[in-house]
Amino acid sequence: MAPYHTNKANEFFLNQPKIICILDLIEQYEVIVMSLKGFMFPRSATGKASLVPDTPWHYSGATLTLEYLTKPENVAELLPDYLESADEHPGAVAVIWADWQNCRDDYSEILDPARSQYMEVFVVVRCKYQNKTYSRCVYIWVDSDYAMVRGHHQGYPKKLASIYMSRPITVGQAGPRLEPGGRFGASVSAYDHKLIHATFEITEECDHAGFVNSHPMLHNRWMPSIEGVGEDSLDELVTMSAYQAEVGRSFTGKFDLQLFDSPVEELTRLQPIENIAGYWRELAFSWKSGTTLRRRNLPEIG
Repeated sequence: MAPYHTNKANEFFLNQPKIICILDLIEQYEVIVMSLKGFMFPRSATGKASLVPDTPWHYSGATLTLEYLTKPENVAELLPDYLESADEHPGAVAVIWADWQNCRDDYSEILDPARSQYMEVFVVVRCKYQNKTYSRCVYIWVDSDYAMVRGHHQGYPKKLASIYMSRPITVGQAGPRLEPGGRFGASVSAYDHKLIHATFEITEECDHAGFVNSHPMLHNRWMPSIEGVGEDSLDELVTMSAYQAEVGRSFTGKFDLQLFDSPVEELTRLQPIENIAGYWRELAFSWKSGTTLRRRNLPEIG
């Protein structure tokens, strides 16, 4: 039997170059080429499994900010060599507790509060890069995995911890009132070691929450190379700011702050030598993206 029929259609086919366009294959056989989806890991067929959803992210909550002065050299030692200390008050530090509720554009987390609520404590200093002053988070702890990984994307050096802060009340006696004399407590512990304990007492209303954390953020995004030779596959200096910010009730007051030793922390190198002021504030904002100012990544391979 002849291997091919010899009708005119097959004769035409046999005389054509043996190259078939992939678009024809897709049209005839409905071939679907899929790529993995998801903002962060794990990436999957739909992206639903990603630990962190796509931006923008929206935040609403309350913050307790305690500003003080430490030795300027102890702030400077936390800066890469291409950053400089701030011109004014180079030893200024802010320790900030934040009790957040957050969501994405579809608001799905609001009806699933286990995915929308978390707390964090971050230590902020100021620095300069190319003659511009920035705020910089040098230490930070959170109590949720997605908040930790989301922070890594932004350059926040987040770790997991146990975090508490007194919540204000409007009825009863089991909490501080937002008025002069209202007293708050706050703490953070990690690996069963207490790291920070603070108390704060409202003295009056105010219209700001200090100066240390008032600039655009300046962070590093680092990831060591898998070869383990001391190089970073990812090495970027990035800056970012929030948008659609809203401020609610704000109060200032006096505070006491204690920093404790830990086998895996260096907070006590930032011991206070003079308190500036404390602030409690309601705050909301949104975040979508940042800007890369410096990049020293390894070259492509393969």
